[in-house]
Order: sequence, then structure tokens, then C-alpha cells
Amino acid sequence: MTMDLTELIAREDIRELAAAYAHAADGGRFDDLLALFTPDGSLQVDDRPPLVGPDAIRGFLGGTQTSVQDTAKQRGYIRHHVTSHSITVDGPDAAHGAAYFFVVTERGPDHWGRYRDRYVLHEGRWRFASRRVRVDGMAPGSWAAERRAAKTS
Repeated sequence: MTMDLTELIAREDIRELAAAYAHAADGGRFDDLLALFTPDGSLQVDDRPPLVGPDAIRGFLGGTQTSVQDTAKQRGYIRHHVTSHSITVDGPDAAHGAAYFFVVTERGPDHWGRYRDRYVLHEGRWRFASRRVRVDGMAPGSWAAERRAAKTS
């Protein structure tokens, strides 16, 4: 596989985009996280309808912010580890990719899954046009399991 400099730069910028998402999510810095999406970008979690635009995404994240902050205060941390990031550059301003994530709190393993993303070059920076999050599993007694149980009760 031969890549030119433009593609190498795009891949590295997209890797940084994915890392910035994880760091912003872990720190509960959702304004920073929203800035990583295009104005019409979408976030879809599992089989829920896609959340399109910053207001819809913010509404969803607002429901998790208190929980994340409480987790950080009570348990010390939450960390997303992103691995096996595969990126395909489709052109000078479009790409798509996939990665796995594994989340840890001080309780230990929490939940894990995968991302499926579309990226676009927007105002000179790579952004998420769409991010699909699939949770494949969660540990019993984890933060994610507690949140899921609270939503279904």
C-alpha cells in the first residue's frame, strides 16, 4: 500500500480526532466533544435513532454528564481506550473508519464495543460527520450496567 503525504497527514489528524473524543468524554468536557463534529454531524448509540446536530447530541450527553462527573468524584476515573483504528481515506476531504473501545474505571473493566465513523474535512480540520457507537458488552456491577439498569427501572 502506497500513501502520499496528504493521506498520511489525514490519517494522523483523524487518529488525533478519535483521541480527542476519548479525552473529552472521559473528562466530561462535552463542549469540546461537540466541537469535534460537523454542524450537521450525527451520533448514534446502539439501535437508538441518530442524534443529528449539536443540540441533539448535547441533550443526550447532558444525561450522562452528571453520571460521569459523579463517577469521577466517587471512583476517581473513567477511561476510554481506543484500539485497532482502521482508516480509509476516500478522497481529499472524506474518509471512514472503525475502531474498538474498552472502558475502565477504578472498579475495573466497565464496557466495550466499537465505533464506525465517517470523517470530513470541515473548515480545514477533520471532523466527525457521523459516529456510530455499538456497545458489545459490559461487566456486571459496572458504571455502564448501573446506568442501563437505572434507565430500565
